[in-house]
Amino acid sequence: MGAVGPLSVPPRLSRVDVGLLGGLALLSTALLFWATRDTVLAAGFVAGLAVAVGGVVLARRLFPAVVAGDTAPPDWTMLRQAVNHEDVAIAVTDRAGRMVCANDLFGTWMGGFVTPPGLPLEGRGADVLKNAGRMAWRDGEGRADDLAIGPLQLRAQVTRTGQAEDYLVWRFSALERLDLASEITRHLDGPAGRTLSHAGVMAALVNAEGRLRVANQAFLLRALGEDDAGHYAGRDVAPMLRIDDGGALYFAREGDCATPVRMLQIPLAPADSNTPVLLALLDEEMGPADRGTAQTYVETLLSLLPFGLAMVDRDGRFLYMNRAFVRAANLGEGKMPRYPGDIVVSEDKGPLADMIRRHSSGQQVGGDLSIRLAGQSGDPVSIRIVGVRGLGEAAVLLSLKDSSEESRLKRQVAQASKMQAVGQLAGGVAHDFNNILTAVLGACDLMLMRHTPGDSDYDDIQQIRSNANRAASLTRQLLAFSRQQTLRPQILQLPDVISEVSHLLKRLIGETVQLAVHHGRGLGAVRADPGQLEQVIINLAVNARDAMPGGGTLTIETYPVSAADVRQMGHEFMPPADYCALKVSDTGTGIAADVLPKIFEPFFTTKDVGKGTGLGLSTVYGIIKQSAGYIFADSAPGQGTSFSIYLPVHRVGTDTPVVAPPPVKPKKSQWGTGTILLVEDEDMVRAVAERALTRAGYSVVTASQGEEGLERFAQMAQVDLIISDVVMPTMDGPAMVRALRAKRPDLPVLFMSGYAEEQLRHSINIDDVAFLPKPFSVAQLTEATSAALDDAAHRVNNG
Repeated sequence: MGAVGPLSVPPRLSRVDVGLLGGLALLSTALLFWATRDTVLAAGFVAGLAVAVGGVVLARRLFPAVVAGDTAPPDWTMLRQAVNHEDVAIAVTDRAGRMVCANDLFGTWMGGFVTPPGLPLEGRGADVLKNAGRMAWRDGEGRADDLAIGPLQLRAQVTRTGQAEDYLVWRFSALERLDLASEITRHLDGPAGRTLSHAGVMAALVNAEGRLRVANQAFLLRALGEDDAGHYAGRDVAPMLRIDDGGALYFAREGDCATPVRMLQIPLAPADSNTPVLLALLDEEMGPADRGTAQTYVETLLSLLPFGLAMVDRDGRFLYMNRAFVRAANLGEGKMPRYPGDIVVSEDKGPLADMIRRHSSGQQVGGDLSIRLAGQSGDPVSIRIVGVRGLGEAAVLLSLKDSSEESRLKRQVAQASKMQAVGQLAGGVAHDFNNILTAVLGACDLMLMRHTPGDSDYDDIQQIRSNANRAASLTRQLLAFSRQQTLRPQILQLPDVISEVSHLLKRLIGETVQLAVHHGRGLGAVRADPGQLEQVIINLAVNARDAMPGGGTLTIETYPVSAADVRQMGHEFMPPADYCALKVSDTGTGIAADVLPKIFEPFFTTKDVGKGTGLGLSTVYGIIKQSAGYIFADSAPGQGTSFSIYLPVHRVGTDTPVVAPPPVKPKKSQWGTGTILLVEDEDMVRAVAERALTRAGYSVVTASQGEEGLERFAQMAQVDLIISDVVMPTMDGPAMVRALRAKRPDLPVLFMSGYAEEQLRHSINIDDVAFLPKPFSVAQLTEATSAALDDAAHRVNNG
């Protein structure tokens, strides 16, 4: 015999071998009889052989040979893959308290593969879970409810298992808390309750103690009468009903002439929890056997409730579903599924059918199951299954929450929060970057004063200055995205803006792309910054050109949109009003559906490396939003892309002055005299500004922050101008200026900042101050200083 493992298994005997052994046994018996001539001895020999063979066969049947590999240790890697579940976190521990295996969801929820019961639970959760584990070792199963890890609410089930029952399986499922009681209260106390009363349905919501929370008029009149119907909250329901000897249910106050009723109980949560129960009572005038009218009444009740409900018979077939259930299950009109399994993905059909079968016995208990709908590819949803009785064919009630709107709002809030966080980051980066660029540009200007165009270093300095200006335009894009740039709004017409920029567009898009411009009639005026609108059109045109590498048509349209048109469009965040629309369309490659929601995010680009910054569309988005407008993108792969911009029509009243473009001020001198107090916390910016002002003829005293500026001011005999940064540590510029203006109200002030003036208006709430945005050149600084001194002198002369 050959060995096949740790234990050897004898091979089976063939028919030839059995025949040979039988022949040898007969030959042996014949020889024994020939030698002894004793019949009894020969028969005893044959009987002994039969007993020996039977014993061997019986031993082989009772104690089969162990096949190699039966004692091999289990493959925990395979087990871990088998317990992977999208909705239940599972872990297995041995009797020594060591982790054997766990699925991926357990590691995600618990912040790592932590051995139960030592999980990072809040409050007394760890002690509750430990007691559940002890109960499982003792009784075979333990449960723990109301466990929390941050916002995640969990329920745990612990089961003892294994061949020697030396393992524990820990299952954790998430709890979904639905406040159905408040919704039912609102509807029963309103038109829905009156509609049920007219249909003969008596409905009431009862708390866990059996006391009334709310009831419709039909229930109150039958149970309490007209005199007590207005004072019912908190009253016990049990005395209002009675049961006769035959098991029929009646209202107690109606006495012997009462009409029997049938009561349907709909628990809003598991039966052992402290939650209310919805009662629906129906007259049984036709006798308990007639269930058709009762089911009709219940269907009327279900159709009015705001959450999805459906009835299923004992064979697992749908009997009825209300409109809310159809919406929640994402079913089309007229597409009534036959079985509940038809509305879920194939993987969830089996668990759903098993749970419905368990609850179809008629016991009024319920359970929750996490499923994935076949019509939706998103997150799992929770379906509640409750066993019911007294409704004829109906055996199970399904409750499904329509979470599509909630999921959409969650995604929108997350997107808005992300955009806001990135916008704040962009504004902070732009501020710090502007300080650096101010120092670089100032140093370049000071060096150029010592070099002429013929010097060897002149071209290098100019190159540095040109690159710094390019970097400054990048910071302006960051401020535009974060909606923190300074706008100069004017009353204008969109066709005029497009006319101004159309010549530049033809050069930008090239000869292979054709430009088509169409203007609608009846366009109103809008209030916006014309320069920023031109930037919007240019950015959209450049993107359209890149989307049409083989050529195409770029179309720019303007047309009016009325409030009625806005309502038909159905944009939820766009209030109904009159708008001027600007639409930029191309015939290019289009945008994929999974990419379209991300196009306005900063630094997101589908272009090759080095061919795009990812700030073009985010800048457009910031400019439009800061101008109180709305922008939407529509695209499909291979069908082009269109961007629709809606700017509100500006209404000019009789008392509303028309804002004219600001007059062009004459260029100020870069030389002057006077004493200046310069307050700046950035050392490099302060050094460059001090050198530039001193070179222009001013006497400059410096301070590094607001409190030091107050000390310097107190020590100076004369101060003609304060130049201060806005955001500084300890004491900012506006706080310092308010303290100085309290001593000298006519003190001239020039603020400078890397943040935009629009963002700082709430903190610079001071009259008669000038503002200089960073980065600035030496010439811009000296011109702004001269202008601030001239404006102060003008106010003094006219005051």
